[in-house]
Amino acid sequence: MAANDEGKRALWYVPWLLLAPGVLWLAIFFVIPMVTLFRRSLRGEGVGNYGWVFSRNSEVLLRTFGYALAATVIAIVVGYPLAYFIAIRGGRYKNVLLALVVLPFFTTYLIRTLSWKILLFGGGPIVGLIKRLHLVGLLSAVGLVGSDGEILGRAPAVIGALVYNFLPFMVLPIYVSLEKIDRRLLEAGPDLYADARRTFRKVTLPLSLPGVFAGSLLTFIPASGDFINSELLGSDRTRMIAQLVSETFSKPAQQPRDSAISFVLMSLILVGVLLYARLLGTEDLM
Repeated sequence: MAANDEGKRALWYVPWLLLAPGVLWLAIFFVIPMVTLFRRSLRGEGVGNYGWVFSRNSEVLLRTFGYALAATVIAIVVGYPLAYFIAIRGGRYKNVLLALVVLPFFTTYLIRTLSWKILLFGGGPIVGLIKRLHLVGLLSAVGLVGSDGEILGRAPAVIGALVYNFLPFMVLPIYVSLEKIDRRLLEAGPDLYADARRTFRKVTLPLSLPGVFAGSLLTFIPASGDFINSELLGSDRTRMIAQLVSETFSKPAQQPRDSAISFVLMSLILVGVLLYARLLGTEDLM
């Protein structure tokens, strides 16, 4: 026993060696860029750059996180049933269904967004269908389209494209969590006089929360920093914060303010992720 304890003490450094690659990766690609961004944001007007961010761009910040949050929630509503069907009911067609989920990734992000622009423009098939079905008044009343049936340049177009582009990032983690559930736990539900709804609420959903957590992060974070969808499908009323940075960062005089915007965006995302992780109460992402 003493020899065994002595051997464990001699290998105390092994866990640290295993952590070293991940820590090094975070230091090089996260900590150092954040510090560099913060230092650059203090040039020019110094702390006044941050005052400018919140005084002049608070509405854009709120809009950005609102769009990202809406896209994440919709992706959960759409992606969870899809992942559940593939994992639980997919049978021998699981691989085919998963391939269909990731199939859009074989087309570049820009082309997929431009395709949505073709589908949603005033003379496109979707607007034409809405007009033929006389749904303009109804959809306009709930804010999904304009009074003339237009969809482009409005929030639903931007949010819908965000959902479409990031939906696979939601489906795949949830699928993995559902696939890992021991089927005997699900089969035990009816034996314990629980109906399908209660079994899902008490067994399936809690065990799949790590996948929901991971999918939410993989959807919300890139959606918050996206600017392609708002630029191609939106208008001045739907501008997102990353769009402002992309338009002016090439101008040296504007870089301190743009750095402040980027630092605020990344900091708020980090705080939001930590709060969400604490709220969900999970440490195991997958």
